[in-house]
Amino acid sequence: MRKIIYSSIACLWLLTANAQNGNTVYDKRLADSLGSDEYGMKMYSLVILKTGSNNTTDQSLIDSLFNGHMQNIGRLAKEGKLVVAGPLQKNDKSYRGIFILNVKTAEEAKALLETDPAVKSKLLDAEIYGWYGSAALPLYLPYHEKVQKSKF
Repeated sequence: MRKIIYSSIACLWLLTANAQNGNTVYDKRLADSLGSDEYGMKMYSLVILKTGSNNTTDQSLIDSLFNGHMQNIGRLAKEGKLVVAGPLQKNDKSYRGIFILNVKTAEEAKALLETDPAVKSKLLDAEIYGWYGSAALPLYLPYHEKVQKSKF
């Protein structure tokens, strides 16, 4: 009977301690592997892509540069450097799309953007901002393949 009481008290103490800590399912190994801070967050670079200064009308060149842009997106995603990418609806600010890059600094983001043919050729220009978001954000990528019927 004493063992049950002591075990119950120990369990109650652990539950209370975890409730005060704020998270009963915290996984330190996972958090550390994702670069998480104590809140489960980390810094990324948010990139807003907008229409660039290159006004070429050569459609084969434009197609080639955007093909390279899409290939670069795939490469950066495979390397774990790009966690979100997508186009924006037409808008009056000439914003074309966004990236969330898994890098902390604008300098690191600029280096990655220099590998994008559409950015390098000025078909697209980029604005870079620090963004504080969930460290778990990259974990959605494997699920995307499971819901993606067709590839670009």
